[in-house]
Amino acid sequence: MTEVKGTPEDTLARVSEGDNVFDLAVAAAGHAAPDARTGWFDLPAREIAPADWARYRSAIAEIFDAFGMDLDTPGTRETPERFLRALFEATAGYDGEPKLATTFPAETTGAPDAAPSQIIEGPIEFHCLCEHHALPFFGTAYIGYVAGEKIVGISKLTRLVRLFARRFTVQERLGEEIADGLQSLIAPRGVAVHLEAAHMCTHMRGVEESSRTVTTFWRGVYDDPELRREFLYEARLHRR
Repeated sequence: MTEVKGTPEDTLARVSEGDNVFDLAVAAAGHAAPDARTGWFDLPAREIAPADWARYRSAIAEIFDAFGMDLDTPGTRETPERFLRALFEATAGYDGEPKLATTFPAETTGAPDAAPSQIIEGPIEFHCLCEHHALPFFGTAYIGYVAGEKIVGISKLTRLVRLFARRFTVQERLGEEIADGLQSLIAPRGVAVHLEAAHMCTHMRGVEESSRTVTTFWRGVYDDPELRREFLYEARLHRR
């Protein structure tokens, strides 16, 4: 990744007329969200030139100052820089995840009466930035799948969730991307994804209510009610 430090003077500089502070979201993404079915795990690392990074930091400093933050205290002088780096780290999903390319043959005896069962993993913790307000939402994910000819290492399911979670997104799309991503990766007979999350855009603003959002996504053989029931039972049994 390109080094992105600037000078202290840059931090307090004003954005030149015509600059759009929303360039930050474009810079953090680096490119449009990829199709989950076409090389979504093998992406080039984002690179931001030092001059551009300093400009984004200046824009953040200006916003914080306008909103009332005193930027001339020991605790806040580097806050624009820390905020920008934290935002960059929180959107690391745009950098891809090459380790997801590793898969294994399905473990089966090939016996005539062998019936594949589902593999369920969770809770997998995740955090995202909502693309509507750029505020966090976070929670847990459960993934289930019935293998075809391939399986994936258990830790890769966590990597898969975080690949799509560490972006600007919405919960509905996140579940679709996880399901389609696993389908693309190992072509299982079926996929199930269950997400539960708290959204700061409803906790901190607007209606200001403490609630959670639950979404579930199905693919393939999960049109079987018994498979769905077993999956949801496991997800609810270990709910945090």
